[in-house]
Amino acid sequence: MDFDPRRYNDPNFFDRRGGIDLNSSFHVLAFSTDTSEPLGLAGLYKLPWCPMRVLAGASVAEKITDVGIAVLRARIGIARPHTRPPHYFAPNEDTFRNVANAYGDDNPLWCDPQYAATTRWQGLIAPPHLVGGDSLIGEDEVAELTGTIAEIMRGDPLRGVHAFYSGSFREWWNPLRDGARVNRRSALVGVHDKASQFANRAVHEWTAEVFAERNGPVLGAQYRLMIRADRDEATKNSKNESIDIRPYPDDDIAAIDALLASEVEKRRGSNPRYFEDVSEGDELGPLVKGPLRVTDMICWHVGMGMGLYGVAPLRLGYDQREAMPRFSRPDALNIPDVQQRVHWDPEWARSAGNPTSYDYGRMRETWLIHLCTDWMGDDAWLWKLDCEFRKFNYVGDTHWMRGRVARKYMAEGDRPAVDLEIWGENQRGETTTPGHATIVLPSRKGGAVRLPEPPGSAQTCQETLDALVARFSATKNSA
Repeated sequence: MDFDPRRYNDPNFFDRRGGIDLNSSFHVLAFSTDTSEPLGLAGLYKLPWCPMRVLAGASVAEKITDVGIAVLRARIGIARPHTRPPHYFAPNEDTFRNVANAYGDDNPLWCDPQYAATTRWQGLIAPPHLVGGDSLIGEDEVAELTGTIAEIMRGDPLRGVHAFYSGSFREWWNPLRDGARVNRRSALVGVHDKASQFANRAVHEWTAEVFAERNGPVLGAQYRLMIRADRDEATKNSKNESIDIRPYPDDDIAAIDALLASEVEKRRGSNPRYFEDVSEGDELGPLVKGPLRVTDMICWHVGMGMGLYGVAPLRLGYDQREAMPRFSRPDALNIPDVQQRVHWDPEWARSAGNPTSYDYGRMRETWLIHLCTDWMGDDAWLWKLDCEFRKFNYVGDTHWMRGRVARKYMAEGDRPAVDLEIWGENQRGETTTPGHATIVLPSRKGGAVRLPEPPGSAQTCQETLDALVARFSATKNSA
């Protein structure tokens, strides 16, 4: 299963107006609205829609504007430091267990060293979500930007515009081991301007982030989709206001509890799922998650940290507010608090145009990962997974994570593999989180799983990012 931007409902998902020439010394490419010819860095000064004085003062908008989008597009392909240090500098067995527990998974392959020692991996490996997951791991290879590049990258061109984490695509090539130090390198790879049902105008902003063990193999990559929408318009035009979240009858709670009670016994674990035993049309799940509580959000943060914006308590919270003043606003008591409060305060969420508080999209991504790893067993390898966050998952909602084998085939290098259609469906019958996954399976005929190669057989984060930029370019040019 290869990445296909048409899965995200737009044949030209990745912007055709920017990129980076990775074969030159270091040139930003930009394209005006009336030409497809690349411009050198100096050419940015000449663009009528994107003068360098705007690039240098990049925090220019509280709403989506043509200039803001142009400034954003000028950044495509430029590797930059992450906005946050990693939550875990040296992820170890406690990290593996706490991250897995945060999304409700106690698989002994990542939680029990004695069990893991008996598997083909001969020790603990990290749950897949840990390799990536925004600010969880990875020390920046690009620690500082200087000169003109620093000016281009300064600030947020869409400052004050709401950001919804709306989709993710992941690839994994090697396992993360206990105690390894990890490097990371990230860059913006796509910007698409489109209309939205939730707000009059929205921007799809894609970032690629690559991870490699220090002095070791490339581990994996994440491509994150953020949908940027004007806050005022989102509040006025919210299509979610009519959502009715009702109390659960006792019988419904009992049925959910029965599924929860059977979860561990359904885990494939040490019983290999061989390629020869799988058929197209086989079903996965259901794996039930919910009903979602604020308590679940708290437990999520225990393992995952506070995310991209550095939300912190007390005096550290003051420091965060000073660093990002527009990320806070006064509550009913005139006490400044963070916009992230929408995830645990229903009144705060309603003021942002939603009927009540809601989850983080990444939570449902981890639930789909959990579905796949429980189904495939210890001897298989989760290679790729993508998902969209099409609807909110509100506090009080329950999700049933399901899947189906869509294709059984020999992947590159004659690796026995299956492509899955996977999704999360709530109690209203809405599919909120559709996605896809590719799993490499052991074979009775071919033997143990052979791990997939990073793109271009890359050995470093930079080589991988180069190959990924080329892949995205090929995708957009064929769309």
